[in-house]
Amino acid sequence: MPYSHRYAAVAIALHWLIAAGIIFMILLGWNMEDSESLFQLHKSVGITILLLTVARIVWRLLNPPPALPAGMNPWEKMASHAVHLAFYGLMLLMPLTGWLLVSTAYNFDIPTVLYGLVSWPDIPGVGFLANEGGHEAVEFVHSKLAWVAIVLLGLHVAGAVKHEISAEEGVLKRMIPGLFGKTGRPSPPPMAFIASFGAALGVFVLIAGAPVIFGGSGPARPAPEAASGGGTSGESITANWEVEQDASSIEFSGSHDGSEYRGEFEDWSADIRFDPENLDNARVQVSIRTGSAEASKKLYTDSLKSDEWLAPSQYPEATVDLTNFRQTGEESYTADATLNLKDSSVTVPFDFDLEIDGDEARMEGATTVERTPLNLGQKSDPSGDWVGEQVSIEVEVRASRAD
Repeated sequence: MPYSHRYAAVAIALHWLIAAGIIFMILLGWNMEDSESLFQLHKSVGITILLLTVARIVWRLLNPPPALPAGMNPWEKMASHAVHLAFYGLMLLMPLTGWLLVSTAYNFDIPTVLYGLVSWPDIPGVGFLANEGGHEAVEFVHSKLAWVAIVLLGLHVAGAVKHEISAEEGVLKRMIPGLFGKTGRPSPPPMAFIASFGAALGVFVLIAGAPVIFGGSGPARPAPEAASGGGTSGESITANWEVEQDASSIEFSGSHDGSEYRGEFEDWSADIRFDPENLDNARVQVSIRTGSAEASKKLYTDSLKSDEWLAPSQYPEATVDLTNFRQTGEESYTADATLNLKDSSVTVPFDFDLEIDGDEARMEGATTVERTPLNLGQKSDPSGDWVGEQVSIEVEVRASRAD
């Protein structure tokens, strides 16, 4: 009995990659509760399946599959085509509804970062579903598609096995890589390969690059007057020290899910008026570009740019005003630091050590702020179950006397 024509190597590879991805996603979806890393992996694999499906559809359009065995009954051929069409629909609907589910979250705001490397935006224009009813409806559809996948997998496997062990020419051997069928020198990849994976790559670049191409999530609005630069009073000062930016830093740290995270603001400036012999006249004003925050993981960096955290698209600047300086030791000082962020303002003690050597100065200081008074993360984690309430801030400044 002659073997049937085999699928091309590209079709075989895509078939098994997507099949493995779907099975993995079903198992992962049932075992990822309360695990951020598994949740991010679930989203990453889902988008990967979506892109591979784009490649597979284009490949199939340009490379028609081999005909079904002639010995199959007409109704069996119709059933086989129906299952295949249902699978293509499923391979699109499962990741698309998952993407829609994330995009319509109304009680938490967790960005999607593919494999911890690439930011993936939410679907635009679905705000009308970002409520309890809309989100739960999408969640219901997405979860039930897993059962549809299980049924289709069962039908698909049963049909392949049935035709393999029956008297008719089998179909299973056409899709198992390297085990059955005629052998020979592989032909070079046709242009369809470039078209198929080029289409998938194009979709990926277009979507992942959309925030950069089309701008941020919305128009920026002016920061509150108290946070618009120049400190709480709005009074400008005449600085007598110039900050050496390359040797200075503002870092922050805290805890997330039991692990430490760290980050740094890469764009900030400070006006410093300080004389240890005249502390009553000392004043420091710091302006921080909130969008310059970079954290130890890309997921954290993207989270900080969301509306419930630093919201740089709406509040591009935060300010810190240091006043009421007191000396606590030979080279130790404390001051009142008023932090203006978004619509909130808090005042905390800022302790620092200062060494002045001629025209050069070195300062190292630290303080701690709490998230709740600053309205940080109050949508996703108001109780601090995941992200610690306290955020530590460490500052190092190298400065020289101004001319």
